[in-house]
Amino acid sequence: MRLSRYFLPVLKETPSEAQIASHRLMLRAGMIKQASAGIYSWLPLGFKVLRKLENIVHEEQIRAGHIPMLMPTLQSADLWKESGRYDAYGPEMLRIRDRHDRDMLFGPTNEEMITDIFRSHVSSYKDLPLTLYHIQWKFRDEVRPRFGVMRGREFLMKDGYNFDLTKEDALHAYNRHLVAYLRTYERMGLQAIPMRADSGPIGGDDTHEFLVLADTGESEVFYDSAVTDIRLGARDIDYDNVDQCQAVMEEFTSLYARTDETHDEAVFNAVPEERRRSARGIEVGQIFYFGTKYSDAMGATVQGPDGKSVPVHMGSHGIGVSRLIGAIIEANHDENGIIWPEGVTPFHCGIVNLKQGDAETDAACETLYAALVKQGLEPLYDDRNERAGGKFATMDLVGLPWRLTVGPRGLKNGVVELTSRRTGESTELSLDEAVSKLAEIYAPHRSDIAHP
Repeated sequence: MRLSRYFLPVLKETPSEAQIASHRLMLRAGMIKQASAGIYSWLPLGFKVLRKLENIVHEEQIRAGHIPMLMPTLQSADLWKESGRYDAYGPEMLRIRDRHDRDMLFGPTNEEMITDIFRSHVSSYKDLPLTLYHIQWKFRDEVRPRFGVMRGREFLMKDGYNFDLTKEDALHAYNRHLVAYLRTYERMGLQAIPMRADSGPIGGDDTHEFLVLADTGESEVFYDSAVTDIRLGARDIDYDNVDQCQAVMEEFTSLYARTDETHDEAVFNAVPEERRRSARGIEVGQIFYFGTKYSDAMGATVQGPDGKSVPVHMGSHGIGVSRLIGAIIEANHDENGIIWPEGVTPFHCGIVNLKQGDAETDAACETLYAALVKQGLEPLYDDRNERAGGKFATMDLVGLPWRLTVGPRGLKNGVVELTSRRTGESTELSLDEAVSKLAEIYAPHRSDIAHP
C-alpha cells in the first residue's frame, strides 16, 4: 500500500479522553474513531489488525477441530427466560422490544441460542463430541465504558461451545481449549497466563481466565513467576490426545496463578518467596465447564449407548478479539508509538523514501515494493512529499516491526537500511538481501489453514 493513497488520519495531539496508552495510541495512529461512549468505528489500519487477530483465532480453532458458524446478534428473550438468565443477567444486557412488542436483546453471549440449535438437530451420542464457535459483535451496556477498546460496550468476540456425552469428555474439551488459546496468544506475541477465576453469570465450577500482565490491567493477579517461563512454541500438539492436552494444562495450572477474586493467601505463601509475584492483568479470554446447567434447563439431551436419554455436558470458551488489540499495545509500545509483534502487524514493513522525486531513489523504492509483494508480504510505502523526520515519526507511531530506509547516500553504495522498531538496531543490506531477510523473518508467521 502506498501511503499517499491510504486513509491514515494520524493525530499529532493526544485526545483528552484517552487515559491509557493503548487508547491514546489507537486514536493517534488513526486506528479508531469514537462514535459514542464505548462504541468505535474501526478505521482501515485498525480494521487490518482486527482481521489479523480474527484470522489467527480461526486458524487455531480449526486446528483444534472446532467448527465455525455464525449466530445473530439480536436474540429472542424467550430462550433466556427458558434458561432462567433473562432476569438474572443484570443491566449490562441491552433489552429491547420489536414493533410486535416482543422482548428481544442484543446478545452479550450465546449459551441459550447454541443450546437451542443443538437440541433441534442432535439426538444421538454418535454425533458427539461437537464443538461449534463463531466470531461476532456483541454488546454489554457497561455503566462506565473507558480505556478505549479495552472496556467498550460493543466488541468483537469469539465464543465457542462444546457438547459432550460425559463429564470426562467435556473436561478434555476444556483442556483442548486451554491449549488452543495458549497457542493463539503466543502467535499474537502475547504471554497470557491461565488463572483460576470466578465464573460470574456464565455459571459452572471450572473456569480459567487468560490474563496479560500490564500496569493498566483491571484485575490484581498473584502468580508463581515460573509460569511465565513456559512456552508452547512449535510443539506438535495432537488435540485428540487426551493425555497430551492434560499434560500441557497441568504444566501451566500446577503453578499458582489466580485473580484477586480467587486468591488464597495461604496457598500463595507456599510458593518460594523469590517466585511470588503480584501485578495487574488484562483479561483477554476465559473458558468454562458448566456441566448440564443449560442442557437440563433447556432439554438438550441425546440418546446414550444404552438407549436412555441423557443431558449433554457443556462448556463455553471466549476470546475478546477487539480487546486483544488494546492488550497487545499495552504490552508493546514506547514513547514514540506502537510496536507490533510480527504475527499481527497491519503491514509487514515500512518503506521510507528519503528523497521523493529523485529518479534513482524512487526506482529503488519501487523495486523493493514489487519484490516484497512478490514474496507475499504487505509493505507500507511512504511516498509522500514529506520531510524525513515526519515520515520516521509516522512509522514509529503506527509501529510496523521493520522499516526500510532508502536514500541517495546509501544507494551510492548499493544498500538500504533495515531497522528494527523494537530494538532500534539498523543493518545495511543490498535490495535483494533486504527482501530475503524480511521473507525469512515472516516465514514462521505464514499459515496454510484455510479461513472460514
